[in-house]
Amino acid sequence: MPFVNIKITREGATAEQKAQLIKGATQLLVDVLGKNPATTVVVIEEVDTDNWGIGGETITLRRKAGR
Repeated sequence: MPFVNIKITREGATAEQKAQLIKGATQLLVDVLGKNPATTVVVIEEVDTDNWGIGGETITLRRKAGR
C-alpha cells in the first residue's frame, strides 16, 4: 500500500486544489510504479508559515521581506 505525504504551507489551498493533488499523486503512482489506486493513501498536511523555515528564517518572515 503506497503512502504519500504532501506538506504545504497553510495559505489557502482550496478543497478543489487538494483534491487535484490527491488525484494527481495517486495517478503518478499508477503510471510510474503500476500501483493499485484503491490502496494508495495520500495525506496532505498544512503547516503554518511560522512553523516552516528556509535558510534560517520562517516562511512568514521571508514572505514579509518579499523573498
